[in-house]
Amino acid sequence: MDLLDLARSKAPDDRLRLLSGVIRLCEAASPSTPMPPVLGEIFLTLAGQAERDIRQQLSERLASVDWAPVALIEMLALDEIDIAAPVIAASPVLNDAALIRVLVETTLEHQIAVARRPHLSGGVVDAILDQADPITMTALASNRSADIGEAAMHRLVEHSRRVAGLRAPLTRHPRLSESLAHELYQWVGQALRQSIGERFEIDDRLLNAAVRAASASAARHPTWRPIPNERRLEDRERQEMERRLIEKLQTAGQLRPGILIRALREHRLGLFELALGQLGNFTPTQVRSAVYAPTAEPLYLACLAVGLDKAVFPSLLAEVRKLADGLPGDGGWTTTPMNSHSAARAFRQMMENTATV
Repeated sequence: MDLLDLARSKAPDDRLRLLSGVIRLCEAASPSTPMPPVLGEIFLTLAGQAERDIRQQLSERLASVDWAPVALIEMLALDEIDIAAPVIAASPVLNDAALIRVLVETTLEHQIAVARRPHLSGGVVDAILDQADPITMTALASNRSADIGEAAMHRLVEHSRRVAGLRAPLTRHPRLSESLAHELYQWVGQALRQSIGERFEIDDRLLNAAVRAASASAARHPTWRPIPNERRLEDRERQEMERRLIEKLQTAGQLRPGILIRALREHRLGLFELALGQLGNFTPTQVRSAVYAPTAEPLYLACLAVGLDKAVFPSLLAEVRKLADGLPGDGGWTTTPMNSHSAARAFRQMMENTATV
């Protein structure tokens, strides 16, 4: 069977042979010869129609080549993790914007794969830290080739206060500075203290005396309330991380409606509100009014305005209500066909009318 005959066949085995044949053609071409656009379209079409096993083999075959169509590699990176893993780990075609999209739109397993990718750039490192998922950050801390600068390392050490899993890889990380080692030393166990002490000159007696003095000072001031202050600080840090994440996605052209579902699944209502506002160019007051409205109509219009499929809205509404004390209220919305422009206009008009009441 030649490639033309294989292209006419609908059998899965023939489709795999056709893909393999096209790959061989590309491999045989001169490295300096750009891939014809038509071949890229063929790859995308075949991969989109291919069975799972074929997509997995395709991902493995194309993971390390630099001539693979960008759109195809990005599609495979967003596929289920067994298919996505090879290209996330090795594809030279995936740029920072594509990797950040994987972080935002896919599963925890995909995020871990990104964090483990060799020679990860500083921009993607910052995006991982902005999301602040403990497991993903731990994978990042174990990635010795990632571009983790001084500021990023400081953020990891700060996160290690609450994420115990970060502490061991950080004590061994080659970019841990002496000043950060002193900070980390204060909340690790004895075994890790010994490991830090082997790398840096840390006077355990002086440090322990400083910790005891700080504790005694706190005990002498009964009006001091550390927990509320810490919570306020954590809230501010979380809000700032969420703001930076949305800003980076917007700058990279990767801010899409999918982040709304992702934020709610991670119980991050603040991130949901920030993303909805940025996607629709709505004010924070408009978004919060929609979330806490007596009916779901404003939120429905806002979500439709940013391109969310109306079929997804009922499940999104259920997640919002779990995080917003049962609001927005029942009723007031129907799945009326409406394009995004009409929905945005109706939403803003509704917000104006509400403000004048």
